[in-house]
Amino acid sequence: MTKCFSFAATFDRCCRFSFSRAGLKSTTTDLGDGTVMHCWVPKTYKPNKPNLLLLHGLGACGMWQWSMSISRFIERFNVYVPDLLFFGDSYSTRPERTEQFQAKCVAGRTVDFLTDRIAHDSRKTDSDQHLTRFAGVLKAQGVRKANVVGPSYGGFVAYSLAAQFPEMVEKLVLLGAGVCVDEKDLEDGMFQEKSMDEAVSTMLPQTPEKMKEMLKFVFYKPVWNVPTCFLQDFIDFIGMEHLQEWRALINASFKDRKMSTLPKITQPTLIIWGEYDKVFPLELGHRLKRHLDENAQLVVIKDCGHAATGGELKEMYKRMQSFLVDPLLSPEKANQTKGQKVL
Repeated sequence: MTKCFSFAATFDRCCRFSFSRAGLKSTTTDLGDGTVMHCWVPKTYKPNKPNLLLLHGLGACGMWQWSMSISRFIERFNVYVPDLLFFGDSYSTRPERTEQFQAKCVAGRTVDFLTDRIAHDSRKTDSDQHLTRFAGVLKAQGVRKANVVGPSYGGFVAYSLAAQFPEMVEKLVLLGAGVCVDEKDLEDGMFQEKSMDEAVSTMLPQTPEKMKEMLKFVFYKPVWNVPTCFLQDFIDFIGMEHLQEWRALINASFKDRKMSTLPKITQPTLIIWGEYDKVFPLELGHRLKRHLDENAQLVVIKDCGHAATGGELKEMYKRMQSFLVDPLLSPEKANQTKGQKVL
């Protein structure tokens, strides 16, 4: 029997309406060489407002990640919400799967893959000329500076953005982003998963049963009992045509990763972590705070896992807004916020 109603499709339409009503419009930017990035951008740019880039984690797209909270930021910022490559309407035929490549596509794509050939071959093509001149998604929108928020995998991209384009990133917010993970952490038993294959299987569920396991894994408090038909509808709507690329993105984030080679960024950084995060244990938050030292502030959300709900989510947004708007937020003031520990 043909399915006549899709909860996921209805939710998607509601998200689009919410974004449009908030003053954003859908755009796509052709980066050349088979790479296209979709981004929600302001319908009307307000030069008196700072810019805010909202990245997303593993999931459907940026719009789904931020649909319930976009109104919190739209009044104070010019908001930009891109779909990272292989999510939503963004894709690439390029072989790169690193967060560094994602960051280049978001901010200002460079032409590293052409450098060697151009240096040894004077026969530069018209396509090469085009790529050399290309400004990138944010720069194409006239964005020179922005505050950046990155949850989970989006935090890996956000951190790379701050490292590669320090002049573009003003402040950085990382939400449960294990950027300081070391490849040996898996061998040392830091994670519940015993291998990368097991981790990938958990984070990229392909059946309703696996999705229920994933929900229990990312949330600390029990989530509502989502009907199997809803979960299957979500899987069908998202599709699995990019499953291979998603696996490659996760593997690239861990492969040969060494804490000793992690760049030390200098932008003011707010690190927010769930007390009982099982995807990226809290120790990684403390490690990142030590790495960034006085440039970073670590806020631990009590009774919260990798993903937040209800009151924890509201407190998280409150902390984000305070940090992004108030440049002189002190630990004493932050400690006045219920349910949080500031380090």
